Amino acid sequence: MTEEQYFEDYVLGARRQTTGRTITEADIVLHAGQTGDFFPHHMDAAWCATQDFGQRIAHGTLVFSVGIGLTASTINPRAMSYGYDRLRFVKPVFIGDTIYSQLEITDRRPHPKRQGHGIVVETVTVTNQRQETVLVCDHLHLVERREPL
Repeated sequence: MTEEQYFEDYVLGARRQTTGRTITEADIVLHAGQTGDFFPHHMDAAWCATQDFGQRIAHGTLVFSVGIGLTASTINPRAMSYGYDRLRFVKPVFIGDTIYSQLEITDRRPHPKRQGHGIVVETVTVTNQRQETVLVCDHLHLVERREPL
């Protein structure tokens, strides 16, 4: 779906919620293969049974990737991802957990060098099925202005 929004169209405090996605063992194995991260926290069920969490945990980067992927529901030809700030892995995600992403526009500011663009910050909060926060970050968008400064 395409939704054209200029910098001026973003409203502070606007929120949206995604559908859920259940993290599977296959997700963890595939992510380990893609990244080379085969640490026992993710791959060794027997070792994990002796640790505080008692089971394998999903890679933080996997949770980040899926959580952000859930938010990609519209294409805005006036905007593009400009990066992420303040990324935190708050709680572990386990095989069988379902994650959801909530987004809120928390900042709009001029771009320091591009007068035809601004930066829109969308705070992303990823929660599990128990509504516990598992990840938070700020997604920065570079957004075209209707009228340059």
